[in-house]
Amino acid sequence: MKANLLLTSVNGVSLLCLLAGLSPVQAIPAGNESQYNTETFKLAEKISHVKTQTSFKIRNENDQTFSVEQKLISSRDIGTKPDSLIANKQRQNTNLALKISGDSSPQSALTRANTIAQVTSVSQLSDVQPTDWAFGALQSLVERYGCIAGYPNSTYRGNRALTRYEFAAGLNACLDRVNELIATATTELVTKQDLATLQKLQEEFAAELATLRGRVDALEARTSELEANQFSTTTKLNGEAIISAIGATGGAPGRNDPNIILVNRVRLNLTTSFTGKDSLITGLQAYNFLGGVDGSGSLQESLGLASPLLSASSARTSFEPQFPGVDPKTLSGISANSLQLYKLLYIFPVADKLTLFAGTAAEVSDAFPTITPFYGEGQEAISRFASLNPVVRVSGGTSGSGLASAAGFIFQLSKQLDFRALYGNANANIPQLADDIQPGISGTPLGSGAFGGSSVIAAQLTFRPSSSIDIGLNYANSYHEINILGTGLTSSDVGSLIGPGLDLGTPVKLNSFGGTVTWRFSPKIAFSGYGAAFFVDDSSGAVDASTTFTSWMAGIHFNDLFHQGNNAGIIFGQPLYRSDTSGVAQLAPDGANRAVPYHLEAYYRFRINDNISITPGAFVLFNPESDSNNDTTTVGVLRTTFTF
Repeated sequence: MKANLLLTSVNGVSLLCLLAGLSPVQAIPAGNESQYNTETFKLAEKISHVKTQTSFKIRNENDQTFSVEQKLISSRDIGTKPDSLIANKQRQNTNLALKISGDSSPQSALTRANTIAQVTSVSQLSDVQPTDWAFGALQSLVERYGCIAGYPNSTYRGNRALTRYEFAAGLNACLDRVNELIATATTELVTKQDLATLQKLQEEFAAELATLRGRVDALEARTSELEANQFSTTTKLNGEAIISAIGATGGAPGRNDPNIILVNRVRLNLTTSFTGKDSLITGLQAYNFLGGVDGSGSLQESLGLASPLLSASSARTSFEPQFPGVDPKTLSGISANSLQLYKLLYIFPVADKLTLFAGTAAEVSDAFPTITPFYGEGQEAISRFASLNPVVRVSGGTSGSGLASAAGFIFQLSKQLDFRALYGNANANIPQLADDIQPGISGTPLGSGAFGGSSVIAAQLTFRPSSSIDIGLNYANSYHEINILGTGLTSSDVGSLIGPGLDLGTPVKLNSFGGTVTWRFSPKIAFSGYGAAFFVDDSSGAVDASTTFTSWMAGIHFNDLFHQGNNAGIIFGQPLYRSDTSGVAQLAPDGANRAVPYHLEAYYRFRINDNISITPGAFVLFNPESDSNNDTTTVGVLRTTFTF
């Protein structure tokens, strides 16, 4: 029998010599670095296991037989997180390539691995020519051993340097491949000299291989713990709990200041993915805000600033539902802290640039980028006015209770530009109108049917001309079965058209336009503002009436103010205001002293740790609800937010 080791039909000397002396990179003995060429080295790992324990026998030229046991460690899990390990275990026998470059960290090699593709012929590498001095070595590694990978653009980039960590990872991959060849070989032998060369390489990189082995062992232990205690393999659970004290002074003439109240809102969100790219969002919530049909028990009603129906007001906080204590679709009551489904939405890509979404409990802000940094009901601005452009809120677009059933798309035109649109209907699950409870108002006041009653078509074009500027342009066309705007931002939201023959049962049609911009002129300071205009027209045909509402806001947002993680904001603007009317519509209700309303707000969020923040803040309303008869009103908030 020939005095060499079984290694299929190839002589193992070519591979070992390539690794030890003939390859573009060599193992460098300490103190002799200058004697070695260190241009580049690249390996591809065929993954079939994390660890392999292999033993085999060799026979030297004198027919002496001895055993060699070798523990090979797959480098595919270097620096990966436990969740990615779980995914990797489901993708066994997957090709993974490690690009070896000048980064000294072992994690960086795996981080870049996904950008490299396995090649089966050296001719696939566009920048490797037969005249290159290393062409033969590369050809051998590719065609005999499968130890070379290229970039997606079919280049090899063979003149880049590598580190010892990276060479150790590559060496380990090739050792794995050699072991596979030995395990399946039936002919030819390798000499003892070949194995000695291999042993020297292992000894030279023993420290690096030990480091990799330790990392894999630690990650395997963490993965086992996660698998044993995980909530779900497809669903992630997160939550937010808000506990807040709210006090106010001012309001309508003759009203006493309300007592300080303590309120809460708790949300649990489950995000499920079935393909790794899609998301099913299921949201549950409970809160103890009061209000009901007539606003009884709400802070706004106590101040005398709420609408007579559904308690719409400019004194509302950011984390308060638009319709607290009532289902506006049926006018049925909701008791405090009862469990509700406030979100059910499925988002799924259908092409590289096109994503679709649909759900029976959705909000416009689920699909449209918010642009302004003041948005964040539990973390940022404390008022409803400051968080979003009013056009996004029209027709209950952000009710806080997932009022609408909606479907739409997200089209990514480029990295700087995307377009989104949706159709939403607040009464899609109601088959027929209920009996009238007032003239022109049924027990299902928003209407009925998926394509009848109150509905909205909304769109947003988001433009990012630079990394520091975000611009959002909004349009909404909506039909409302009753005479409301559906924003919850002002008492004039209910009874949007006022005048002879314009009662609550008058249906209205809205065309709403808005724009929002945020400019981060330094890493920690941003300017943000919006403008909006609503054009409201009678839709019954019985009268000629139209009204224009306008609103604007400007503010400064601070990141990491005084301490990392602490944010602050100063905001000033004009809440929704009847700026113009035509036909029989009036600018103000009878008895009101019409005046331009203004809103001034400041808050500071203390970040206690990654999961707890405390936000004290206050906002002041001048001429609240566009009536100078009302006293200047101040609302103070102390909000504590827990995230998990």
